[in-house]
Amino acid sequence: MTAFPCTACGKCCKNVHLSPQTDYLNRGDGTCRHFDDNTKLCSIYQDRPLVCRVEEYYEKHLADLYKWNDFVKINLAICDKLP
Repeated sequence: MTAFPCTACGKCCKNVHLSPQTDYLNRGDGTCRHFDDNTKLCSIYQDRPLVCRVEEYYEKHLADLYKWNDFVKINLAICDKLP
């Protein structure tokens, strides 16, 4: 399995309010409470929740539904649509 091609753009971190799986991380403006606005990085990256660990989340919850490459394509399409 290849690594998820994350570019660290922060789009997913700035839109946690759009998913029921990540809304609990919302700091009140749609952005993850662990997103550092200055560095544009996760302040708890090493200890981030499972839902933020793309490969691990896929293995645990989605591997029986999608092939990895299809899952990546779906997620990249979603990323492109985020503001």
